Amino acid sequence: MTDGPAPAPQAEGPFQARRLLLIAAVLALIAIVYSMGWHRALSLETLVGHRAAIDGFIGEHRIASLVIFIALYVAAVALSIPSSLVLTISGGILFGVVIGGLASILGATVGATIIFLIAKSAIGEHLVRRAGAFAAKLADGFRANAFHYLLFLRLVPLFPFWLVNLAPALFGVRLATYVAATALGILPGAFAFAFFGAGLDSAIAAQETAYRACLAAGRADCRLDFDLAQAATPQLLAAFAALGVVALIPVLVKRLRMRRQAES
Repeated sequence: MTDGPAPAPQAEGPFQARRLLLIAAVLALIAIVYSMGWHRALSLETLVGHRAAIDGFIGEHRIASLVIFIALYVAAVALSIPSSLVLTISGGILFGVVIGGLASILGATVGATIIFLIAKSAIGEHLVRRAGAFAAKLADGFRANAFHYLLFLRLVPLFPFWLVNLAPALFGVRLATYVAATALGILPGAFAFAFFGAGLDSAIAAQETAYRACLAAGRADCRLDFDLAQAATPQLLAAFAALGVVALIPVLVKRLRMRRQAES
């Protein structure tokens, strides 16, 4: 009588092990990046310190430079390194508003999609099923309006980017919906911060002499004298929040219609 159910756990075992190995590999990569301090290289100080070499390389190999920038952006997002703002601003400095903004959108979308696919295949709906009826109901509600909810989460800069990458995977959101909402949701911020970066050239040039003199003196506290938080002005954040509210209007309209139909 025990012959029937026995194969199920045996078949699931290797698959479960592969899923856990996938997560372990990603966590190991993140640990290596942080332990080696590579994440600190993604800064405007690094850009200024190597600006002449970078500009020379871009001038001779523009396409290759774009590919490298996008690949770096993909890796940073996939490994959940909080450097999207620096990279987007750097894209505007190096490639201009349009090319820098588009490259940032592509890099962020591909990186977010990679971590989404890993999370979905590794834990995804399996975790929701194990979590019980309430989690399943919450997942069903999210999936019913996944595009608008995800668009809201991308537009409103109150939620960590890595968290918004993972949550839809747990709720079983379709890949096409995830990619479309992600690309559209990060578009306003990408062009806004690329525009900010494109206008920084004169400010950076004014400080570069003092910065290089500091480096030449062997000091370890050399920094650029401006705050990246200046890019995220209250007016810009309010505009993103307004766009997020607009993204939820179709959901509210849908619920109102359902309520009226139920009452009638």
